[in-house]
Amino acid sequence: MKNFAVVLFFVLWMVACNNDTPDKPTENGPGVATLPAPVQINYTLLNAYPHDTASYTQGLQYVNGVLYEGTGNPEKKDNISKLKKVDYKTGKVLKETFLKGKLFGEGITVMGDKIYQITWEDRKCFVYNLSDFKLVKEFTYNTDGWGLTNDGKNLIMSDGSDKIYFRDPNTFREITHISVMDNTGLRNNINELEYINGFIYANVYTTDDVLKINPSNGHVVGKINFTGLKNGYPELTLPPSDYFNGIAWDSAGNRLFVTGKYWSKLFEVRLN
Repeated sequence: MKNFAVVLFFVLWMVACNNDTPDKPTENGPGVATLPAPVQINYTLLNAYPHDTASYTQGLQYVNGVLYEGTGNPEKKDNISKLKKVDYKTGKVLKETFLKGKLFGEGITVMGDKIYQITWEDRKCFVYNLSDFKLVKEFTYNTDGWGLTNDGKNLIMSDGSDKIYFRDPNTFREITHISVMDNTGLRNNINELEYINGFIYANVYTTDDVLKINPSNGHVVGKINFTGLKNGYPELTLPPSDYFNGIAWDSAGNRLFVTGKYWSKLFEVRLN
């Protein structure tokens, strides 16, 4: 009888241990098993406008009726990366400046009367006057630079991993960061960013997907797939057209502009 009691106690103890074992915790909170799958977000195509096929689009933002675009330098030649102001309906360049040397331009964001542009492996951020593109400040940081946006208070930056960093716009110092995850786990290759109605929208590099991310915990709550934009435009599936990249939100018009690297089209869509 004594032996039976010992065996019974051991069995009950093992069951209790198994039941008390939670999902493996993550930096952001609960395990992925507790996260619901992202909601599929649909869109309506409103217009297609011309886009400069020489632009290796890395950053895009809409402000006061015009687009601001930052481009990269895949050929690694001198003075190729640009920051430019564009008439979105015609694609005409209204103003531009070049990053000197072989710098590889990445994401951009407009905050107040300044525009910020980060670089890839050079880990430099350039700050310009929005009015005349005069360089007024320069920062450095300790990660790669991919996408950039802001929430009106903080700069928000990606580095190609699952991380999104919140930075002080006056010093570029990291304030905090989140890790992007959905019900399948951590999401890497987080690239071009846009802040829309309290959420971070992020393109996943090499895909046509844009994730809707809760900025407080990094959880992916929605997902948009823009592959259908290429229907009717076969040139977007062929070289030199490259990956989807570029998200710009017009809050007044409640519309989104999207494009890709070397794409011939800039698309205006409405999220449903």
